[in-house]
Amino acid sequence: MLCTGCPTGLRTVDAVTVISLPTPGVAHLLGELPPGVDVVEWDGTGEPPPRAAEVEFFVGRYNAEPPPPGALERLPRLRVVQLLSAGVDSWLPLVPAGVTLCNARGVHGGTTAELAVAGMLAVLRRLPEFVTLQTQCRWEPLAAPSVVDRRVLVVGAGDIGERIAGVCRVLGAEVTTVARTAREGVHGFGDLPRLLPAHDVVALAAPLTEQTRGMVDAAFLAAMPDGALLVNVARGPIVDTDALLAELTARRLHAFLDVTDPEPLPHGHPLWTAPNLLLTPHVGGGTVGWTERAYRLVGEQVRRYVSGGKLANQVDAGY
Repeated sequence: MLCTGCPTGLRTVDAVTVISLPTPGVAHLLGELPPGVDVVEWDGTGEPPPRAAEVEFFVGRYNAEPPPPGALERLPRLRVVQLLSAGVDSWLPLVPAGVTLCNARGVHGGTTAELAVAGMLAVLRRLPEFVTLQTQCRWEPLAAPSVVDRRVLVVGAGDIGERIAGVCRVLGAEVTTVARTAREGVHGFGDLPRLLPAHDVVALAAPLTEQTRGMVDAAFLAAMPDGALLVNVARGPIVDTDALLAELTARRLHAFLDVTDPEPLPHGHPLWTAPNLLLTPHVGGGTVGWTERAYRLVGEQVRRYVSGGKLANQVDAGY
């Protein structure tokens, strides 16, 4: 019997489906799987397992380099690659033609948006300076702006961007959203030169694509008003690091970065000691409990696949 709702429409619903998981000991997090579904453990590196030829559903490891080129080509029955991250940029060249790629939209959106807002608040309310004063036993009130009445520009209207915008609105900010495609209530990227000078905070939550790579360059940053704050919880290469360093060194702009280019940030890199910068090591999604959320999604996707349902979070053109 053909499964017309599957990515290929070719597998039979009564065939054995083999899932490849990158992390040992997590199969129980998938929940109850349909009869005839088997699980093997392989992250795409090293020698494939004995049943590699039967793997239809491959789960990519989180927060690590993807498998080497050609690794997925060794899975002749592969139909689905399910990632545990929202970002897919490093996987796009590796997924064979005809294989459906899905990301983990919704798994990390809340925690990443939470960190974006936390970093935004920390910089605006000068919390790092208060930490320094505390270590010096100095009671010194510092005047600081707040999110209330700030004009916040969110670049990216996906899961993370929508959550950042929503929290900022609740806190009393005036929020504008920009995305690849303009629609009701959302500006297109082409409006950025006009919008940047009118906003106090710019929060980056867009995926890394050829369109967004290096988008935040010297001209982008120069268009931001004096004293403005750049927040990046998206991908490091969206920002021109040298251009940002120039603005930070001049103390004209502030920044909160959870992602950098390069990454991991090497010892001695000038970003470590740049003024006006608060930095975290790409921890937006890696909170306690992410594993349970991520593999719960994987289990749901496997059940959709086996039943012939439409898979969630299918990636189209890098989004």
